[in-house]
Amino acid sequence: MTSLAQDLWRSPPALPHLSARTVHLWYAVLEQPKSVVEQLYQTLSTEERARARRFYFEHDRQHFIVGRGVLRDVLGRYIGLDAQQLHFCYGAHGKPALLQLRANDILNFNVSHSHGIALYAVALNRELGVDVEHMRHLADAEQIADNFFSLSERKALRSLMTQDQRTEAFFSCWTRKEAYVKALGNGLSQPLDQFDVSLLPGEAAELLAVQGKPAEVQRWKLQNISLPSSFARQYKAALVVETRPSNDPLIELWQWQAKGA
Repeated sequence: MTSLAQDLWRSPPALPHLSARTVHLWYAVLEQPKSVVEQLYQTLSTEERARARRFYFEHDRQHFIVGRGVLRDVLGRYIGLDAQQLHFCYGAHGKPALLQLRANDILNFNVSHSHGIALYAVALNRELGVDVEHMRHLADAEQIADNFFSLSERKALRSLMTQDQRTEAFFSCWTRKEAYVKALGNGLSQPLDQFDVSLLPGEAAELLAVQGKPAEVQRWKLQNISLPSSFARQYKAALVVETRPSNDPLIELWQWQAKGA
């Protein structure tokens, strides 16, 4: 699958239509005016408010409030409930799920945030995972790759000539691997070095191989995501979606805005 370009992000309808084939990916900026933070805070559960109060820095507290509040706002649009009425449960490895159903369908979702940006992926009856990372130089990138990347991924990374290329490739690999593991929902029971993803600059995002599970390559579609142009060069993001026979997912990109904005 080719990369989704940044010019495809649109303002969503009030009631976005999610079919069995579509996947919706929402993008939100976590830095919001105080009035928006207060509005979203009112939608949080008692437990979420308690978690917000435990943050030492106000900046982190506000980002948590916005991140959870946007999640509630987005999911509420699909099941016809106010944001504060939503209830979550968590899998054995911490993957969240909604307790409420949507017309007997399972509303699957996944969330990732990094350096003030959040992505929310939503689909019906399809497992999925999303990851976004702020790109920056990491002094220990090679050591991280040695610990978590597969042999073929490490070879591809070391074949690149410039630091900029290696940084881009490192984060392409990391986000694609994280998105896949998050889609599985079983923590690190799938070791990161036991499957291969593409990573070279300009190379299409692809799940190449999973050790001992060759059918996994056909089960999942891996997609590179480009954020809106003001952020595109600063971040890498990837989306993994479960496929259906002869029914590849259609991905729509929405840019979240506060109500009344």
